[in-house]
This record gives sequence, C-alpha cells and structure tokens, in this order.
Amino acid sequence: MSRSPYEVLGVGKNATQKDIQSAYRRLAKKLHPDLNPGDKDAEDRFKAVSAAYALLGDEDKRGKYDRGEIDETGAETPPRHFYRDYASAGDTANRYESAHSFSDFGAADDIFSGFFSRRSHGQRQSKGRDAYFSMEIDFLEAANGAKKQISLPDGPPIDLTIPPGTRDGQTLRLRGKGEPGVNGGPAGDARIEIRVRPHSFYRQDGDDVRYEVPISLSEAVLGGKIRVPTLDGAVNVTIPANSNTGKVLRLKGKGLHKPGGGHGDAYVTLQVTLPPAADPELTAFVKGWEAGKAQRPRKHMGG
Repeated sequence: MSRSPYEVLGVGKNATQKDIQSAYRRLAKKLHPDLNPGDKDAEDRFKAVSAAYALLGDEDKRGKYDRGEIDETGAETPPRHFYRDYASAGDTANRYESAHSFSDFGAADDIFSGFFSRRSHGQRQSKGRDAYFSMEIDFLEAANGAKKQISLPDGPPIDLTIPPGTRDGQTLRLRGKGEPGVNGGPAGDARIEIRVRPHSFYRQDGDDVRYEVPISLSEAVLGGKIRVPTLDGAVNVTIPANSNTGKVLRLKGKGLHKPGGGHGDAYVTLQVTLPPAADPELTAFVKGWEAGKAQRPRKHMGG
C-alpha cells in the first residue's frame, strides 16, 4: 500500500502550509542527489518527497486530495458506485430483491454505462506535475546575476539564468521542464529554490549590503582617498580626517538590485588597524604625546 503524502513528508493532516514547506525543505536538503551521489535510495526518496510536496504544497490540490477527489499521484479518483446504492431503499428487509425479477438489470446497465463514461472522461489531457529542486550559488552570483548549466533527472543539460539581485530562498521556474503531461498534456515546470552561500565580508541587509574596510592609522588621522571594493567593482572613497573605528560611510546605489528596479546602498564601516609589527618611531611619538595620555575614551563607561 502506497504511503500518503503526509507520511512521506512526516507531517500530520492538520499541518499548516508553512509546516509542509519546512518539512519539504528539510528533507530536500538531506536527500538531494547532488549531496548523495550514487545513492539510489536517497534519489528515490527525494523524488517521493518532491511529488508529495507538489501535491500538498498546492492548497487547491491538497484540498482535493483531502476530499478524496484525487489520489496521491494527483490523478482524479472516479466516483465509486455500488449496486446497493441503487436498490430499493423503502424495503429494508428485502433490500436486494426486486418485484421485476431480472428486469432491473436494465438499470444496472445504466449504472455501468455511467461509470465507464466517467472513467473515459477522466482520461482527458492534464498538465504534468511540477518538479522541485534546490541549488547553492555564491553571493556575488546572486547579487550580479550569472549563467549556470544544470542537469535535471533524465534530461540533457539546461542553461539557467540567475537574475541580478536573486535572494536566498527565491524560487526560479523552468517552464515545461517538470514531469510529462498525461495523455499528451503539457509538461509541468521545474521549480528551483536558490540557496545563497554567505560571503567572506559582504553581508546583505534587505536591499543594502554592509561590510567592514580596514584603514591604516595614517589614513584614519590624516584622511584621504582609498580604493574600496563594491559588488560591481572597486571605487574611490574619501576618508575624512580623524576617522575612528566604527565610522560608517554610505555608498549610494552600490547595494543589491531591487525587485522593482534600482539599487540599494552599500554601508562601509571603517576599521582602524595598526602595523603588524611595532614601529619604533610611532612608539616614541606616542610615549611623548601628552595630549594622548590625557584622553579618556572610556569616560562614558565610568573608566
């Protein structure tokens, strides 16, 4: 006996759509063929999980399944007819008897005629089910867009376009790359959930991007222009004189692509760094710098 899609995803029938989505994501990450090369069992389970989510992840299909209108494969369930449903309901003692002897078989012919008619109607064309996948990409690929070649099960390599500004968790659709249609119907779509790997220093903040940039003591004290990396290349930035660690500079329009057009901003936090090795001249200067000794940077902390 085949398992219900609820059992496949490990959720109860009272699960919310969010619960179902979370269960699918957890299992898909665990069972994805890219993470289990050569593991036929994991591949089969991944396909079963994807099929279960294709049914329960769609509220309309889930409702039809719960009402018994479709089965776990998404196929329509024909109405079940029993002869007793059409027998005389007025005589409970002789429910299956007829005063017309065998003449009521004419009505039975109508029953079977209607039954086969409905089965024939159920063989109409229908769209194939969508197939669900996930893939990881680099932060800069998501930010700037990229072209990726992927291979779906039982199919040739496909060129996938990653649009600029793609977000973590966003789903891209490949039309007609899902499961084949029924009786010549159109194929379903392939839906690919994107997972964005963290960057070594860029950090997304909505449409903006934030990161730290180290500067020398000389640059902090005297100010000047420095080259700063951004998502689409390095730019010149002016550092104000006497800049402390933690000072934030805004680079307008250097953030992520916005879904509706335009760009967010980049926010650069300065990080003052000393030379890796002690400098005798700097050491001597600081020892003789009386104003520096009188400075109380922790006064607000009671120090």
